[in-house]
Amino acid sequence: MTEAGHNSNSQLKSITERINKLEDDKKALGDDIREIYAEAKSNGYSPKALREVVRRQRADAQKLAEHEAQVEVYMAALGML
Repeated sequence: MTEAGHNSNSQLKSITERINKLEDDKKALGDDIREIYAEAKSNGYSPKALREVVRRQRADAQKLAEHEAQVEVYMAALGML
C-alpha cells in the first residue's frame, strides 16, 4: 500500500466521520421504530402483523402480486388451500 498524502488523510477522516454519523442516525431510527412497535403492542396490535403490513405497503405492487400468486400456487400444491 502506498503512503497516503495529507489531502487523502483528511478526505478519509471526513468519509469515516460521515459514515459513523449515519450509522448513529440509523441506530436512533431503529430505536424509534422499535418504540412505535412497542406502543402498538401495548395498544393491542400485533407487531408481527404490523411489520408484514408495512413490508407490503413498501413493496412494489407488481412484485408483491407475483409473490402472492407464487405462494398460492405452492400452498395449493401442498393441499393447504
